[in-house]
Amino acid sequence: MKIFNSIKWRLQLWYGLILVLVLAGFGIIALQLQYERQMSLLNAELEFRFQKVVSALHPHPPPPDQRSDEFPPQDLRSREFHLPPEAQALFDSDDPHHFYFIIWDDNEDKKIAQSTNALIFSRPNHLYQFGFTRRLPSGEMVSIECCNVPELHELKVAAWKLAGAGVVILIFGLAVGGWLVSHAIRPINSISDAAVKISAGDLSQRINVAETESELGKLAAVLNSTFARLEAAFAQQKQFASDAAHELRTPVSVILTQTQTALNREREAKDYKETIEACQRAAQRMKRLISALLELARFDAGQEHVKRKQLDLTQTVHDCVEMIRPIAEEHGLKLISEFSPVEITGDSERLTQVVTNLLMNAIQYNKPRGEIRVKLESKNGLAILTVADTGQGISHLDLPHVFKRFYRGDKSRTGASNTGLGLAICKATVEAHGGTIEVASQEEVGTTFTIRLPS
Repeated sequence: MKIFNSIKWRLQLWYGLILVLVLAGFGIIALQLQYERQMSLLNAELEFRFQKVVSALHPHPPPPDQRSDEFPPQDLRSREFHLPPEAQALFDSDDPHHFYFIIWDDNEDKKIAQSTNALIFSRPNHLYQFGFTRRLPSGEMVSIECCNVPELHELKVAAWKLAGAGVVILIFGLAVGGWLVSHAIRPINSISDAAVKISAGDLSQRINVAETESELGKLAAVLNSTFARLEAAFAQQKQFASDAAHELRTPVSVILTQTQTALNREREAKDYKETIEACQRAAQRMKRLISALLELARFDAGQEHVKRKQLDLTQTVHDCVEMIRPIAEEHGLKLISEFSPVEITGDSERLTQVVTNLLMNAIQYNKPRGEIRVKLESKNGLAILTVADTGQGISHLDLPHVFKRFYRGDKSRTGASNTGLGLAICKATVEAHGGTIEVASQEEVGTTFTIRLPS
């Protein structure tokens, strides 16, 4: 049935079943205790009447320390047995319990005496009889019996009262339990509704949960955080695809324009060579862009392999500086380096790419006769590399976005070799090594990139 597929109704059914079992157990125990109490009181009444009958049967019992043969049993056949008036009232026929007694000689199996109501109420193996039979030292058998119908009737009334109270408690408990279950699983409905809307394409949906401290409230908070990251990831992916298409469109347009122009009419060999060279430059730009895109895609998918081995970071940075130094001097820039011995575990090839990229940026965006300072030191268990230039700087509006893909705030930074992905690749590489990269800049003063790697 569909109702059993609902968590709410399954919880309600289990709650109701447990409540029924608890109430039934409580009722059975209460009735058992009531029955034992009633039977104990009734047994005390029987014992009291038995003692009265024995006292009337043997007014002067032998002392406990004397032999029974010194005090022979009385022959009741020689006299008529009578109870005292106060004892006779204990076997009144008007009593609802109808107490009665019977005395007989066990040796001769002959009845000796009985109460006046014994003939009326004594029934062999009667369902509602309660009592006991005992043999006296003198040889008589005394049986005290009564009817326990009043106790059974009282027990039945108590059972109906308990059942009625149990039904009331069960109904009230089910109502309260239903409210509690509905209130408890309300966040699940909110989660389901938000998930349906998100699956339909509305990534801005969030789960509204007031009880943030409950287990479901914490789950909803985690899901809201996941949905937010998912929305940001989709927005970033959409922007990334749009930017990649835009970047690829320019070289493709160049190639198409050049080839179309060359095919419109016959040209000289020199013109064809210029056309092919323009197409080659556009293709190389496309190749660089596609390579960068593939590298970032592998980082995003966790498929980019970063080698982990002990390396001399000082030597790696020094090689990068010496490789870039002729280019810096060609641009009239002064390259100053300061190194301390630092060793880390990482990928030398990848880190070389990062350092080279930062140095090329420092050259490209520096001022004439400017400086580039490279410093490497070890501090607090971290290898700290700084690359500072005295260039044009970065606007405070663009500074938070410099590591975003395809972001180029300053239009002057757009060039044939600039894909807008260099710093994004640097950031991904450093983070793959467990480090961080930061940037600080002041317009017309310069920019400083700081990399921190675990040593």
